[in-house]
Amino acid sequence: MNKLGKFLKLIDFSHTLFGLPFAYLGAILAVGGIPAFYQLFWITVAMIAARTAALCLNRLIDRSIDKANPRTSGWILPSGQLSIPLIWTAVFFFLFWLFFAASKLNPLCLKLSPLAVIVLWGYSYTKRFTWWCHLILGIAIGTGTVGAWIAVTGTFDWYPIVLGMAVACWIAGFDTMYACQDIEFDRKNHLYSIPARFGETGALRFSAWFHFFAVFFLFVNGVILGLGICYYLGVGFAAVILIYEHIIVKPGNLSRVNFASFKINHYVGLIIFAATLMDILI
Repeated sequence: MNKLGKFLKLIDFSHTLFGLPFAYLGAILAVGGIPAFYQLFWITVAMIAARTAALCLNRLIDRSIDKANPRTSGWILPSGQLSIPLIWTAVFFFLFWLFFAASKLNPLCLKLSPLAVIVLWGYSYTKRFTWWCHLILGIAIGTGTVGAWIAVTGTFDWYPIVLGMAVACWIAGFDTMYACQDIEFDRKNHLYSIPARFGETGALRFSAWFHFFAVFFLFVNGVILGLGICYYLGVGFAAVILIYEHIIVKPGNLSRVNFASFKINHYVGLIIFAATLMDILI
């Protein structure tokens, strides 16, 4: 039980709420209602498995960096609280469940699942060569929305890409904000990030623009899918939360960056999901 608790802390299990509501959105919007229970079940299994495998991979690939960073040296893996072989076992265990869940959904999901693994695995290396790593993380998570659409339709369509881009920009925005804490460390260790490249002020401007485009893509998503007033009220409420984040996190004052990036951000996906579901049911 002690190891289980540490493992859940390692993968930040509560942060599953970032991507899961948007995955459900992709499924709900694909059918214009509530998908079958078995579809929602296997979508949930696939999303949790993909995210857990990706987080384990990220911790493994970045463990030397995290150990050298004073802010992260006390984390579970850098401090040696769990073994490396155990986490590698977890990676392949959850990848198995990702493929198994995809096989239970439809053939196209199974065929595309290796591509999802490549994106999730590859993201962890991006900070070594591009400061666009934050947007790549967002795209990796945003693919869950497209995947959920395919999961219930069995076909590829361009419609969920708009919602996926909204998710990508939303994730990129708060990840850029969060990375401001490591500007000096990243520069010293030749790591790429928007804060390391453009400084704190420039990074927070990037973050604001990412969030602007997140709201823009959410609005476009409503237009192309013909959604109603409840959906737009949800988008408006989510926009207010994002604006509030940029009010409380300013250049020279990052004291509330964790609160902005991980606490109130949970509500963005939940609000959009609830508003969309209400809109469709009404």
